[in-house]
Amino acid sequence: MNQIEGSTCIVTGANAGIGKATAIEMARMGARVVMVCRNRERGRQALVEVCHASGSSAVDLILADLSVQKEVRDLGVRIAGEYPQVDVLVNNAGLYQRKRQETPDGLETTFAVNHLAYFILTLDLIETLKASAPARIVNVASSAHKGNKLDFDDLQGARKYSGWKAYGRSKLANVLFTYELARRLDGTGVTANVLHPGVVASRFGRSGNGLLSLIWSMGGRFMKTSEEGARTSVYLASSPDVDGVSGGYFANEKPVRSSRESMDKEAAARLWDESLRLAGYDHDPLPRL
Repeated sequence: MNQIEGSTCIVTGANAGIGKATAIEMARMGARVVMVCRNRERGRQALVEVCHASGSSAVDLILADLSVQKEVRDLGVRIAGEYPQVDVLVNNAGLYQRKRQETPDGLETTFAVNHLAYFILTLDLIETLKASAPARIVNVASSAHKGNKLDFDDLQGARKYSGWKAYGRSKLANVLFTYELARRLDGTGVTANVLHPGVVASRFGRSGNGLLSLIWSMGGRFMKTSEEGARTSVYLASSPDVDGVSGGYFANEKPVRSSRESMDKEAAARLWDESLRLAGYDHDPLPRL
């Protein structure tokens, strides 16, 4: 059973891996799927593949570089303008970088793409989502959040940078953000959940060009396929089993416990305020009640 037939679903990072697999499955289930991709050529190719694999023509493509805040904000404006009803938002786009790089906004790229893009797009679509209630927000994180703690004095990794540590902290930020988001959305009819997709044999791991790339190459046969990795995203987006369920962390289509650090409400509130500042908001679009 699914509840997304005829609904509108946004999927970021939909040109490859679990993002594309998520788009295919939701289109197959009868949703209008809006694929958000960065690269025009890869996006168009993925659009063709999603339509072919799903048997659906109700699939759209929007291009946006989620490392650039203006493009994320423009994306939110465009979606809200073209799709007055948004039933599901799947924040899936993510990256791993072995070496520290900065975005045009002067932010560390892993943090900007993996966390701030989720934060900005969600807040810029929050009124559309509330008007579409019941609606669902699905954030793709990772078990890599475990064993990490946010350093609010060095969120950008300017003093000391490790690619894997930056990735793990960005995934912890996803979980903290989701829990705080769910608290603020209580009573609105919009739910927010976060998930670990499993270790997936996709282009993601091979993009590191270091130890992570080697591990992915050697261990690929033991990892999940993209389709298997997408199952929990699709479950949280469509299953009646999670009607009204919000603020949960899921793996293998079941609720599981996230790390102790991810349960820190003070850290979640501080991350929210710091994200508002880094994203340049002059007010909080979703203040605490």
